Amino acid sequence: MFPGGREALDTEHRRQFLESGYLVLPGLLPEALRERLAPEVDRWVDEGLRARSIAACADPSRHGPPPLLELELPAHGQLLTHPPLMRALTRLLGPDFVFHHLHSDRQDPGVPGKPWHHDCEPNDRSDPSLLMVHALHYLGGLDEKVGGLAVLPGSHLSVVGKTAFAHHGTAELPGEVLIDRLPPGSTVLLNSALFHTRRPAPEGPGRPRYFVDASYCQVGARWRPVKPYWREMLARARELDLADGQWPELFAERHFTEYVGTAYATAGYSGAEYAEAGHAGAEGTGTEHTGTV
Repeated sequence: MFPGGREALDTEHRRQFLESGYLVLPGLLPEALRERLAPEVDRWVDEGLRARSIAACADPSRHGPPPLLELELPAHGQLLTHPPLMRALTRLLGPDFVFHHLHSDRQDPGVPGKPWHHDCEPNDRSDPSLLMVHALHYLGGLDEKVGGLAVLPGSHLSVVGKTAFAHHGTAELPGEVLIDRLPPGSTVLLNSALFHTRRPAPEGPGRPRYFVDASYCQVGARWRPVKPYWREMLARARELDLADGQWPELFAERHFTEYVGTAYATAGYSGAEYAEAGHAGAEGTGTEHTGTV
């Protein structure tokens, strides 16, 4: 399930992650789970649920919480605590970590790339040694028809703003690693402070890029939430028993500060960019509440 056929991350994988800031887990998600996730992503996009979720973050006083949360979609809820993923995160974060956010999107052919950025949120101890990790799940894999993910190894070791490299757009940077060949169901784990960019697919017909991203944080400090309805989100996860009694801290409210406004506004993003980035994790479209790839 992991590189080399191992079923669990070893010390070398953890060392690699801590030094480079990323780890590739090919084929982490089984076909049965992918087949359930893709229709849920289609529903999330086609029924306007994603747009409603973005609006709830961009203007919470006007829109209030969205009518449906990603984690209420059955396969998405299952993905949050997919056992191989939990084992990998335990090796990287330790036995106690907390769920931060979930983002789901279908990026259709022709969607532009997302400029260089990172997605790390602050904690109230201003402690960079406490890790926040994004799990980027590529349901259909990565290839020339959907584009690639470029990462800048080691960039997570510098404390700079999310948009410090945004002026480079999606251009190639010295020392980058381009991840553009992954089988379906592959996952890339990122230190959330690692700079990365979504490269658009080369010219051609292309195909939709199905992307789900979830973020988790080490306990030991209180983290800034990025969604104004974060309490409702954690409460709903507890009601659904998504932790299945195995991860007592995973949806605990005590690991968060109060919500203080949009992360994109404080990071210097425009309202339009925020409304587009929506904590897409690390790979958003440049559209949602935290902006992923």
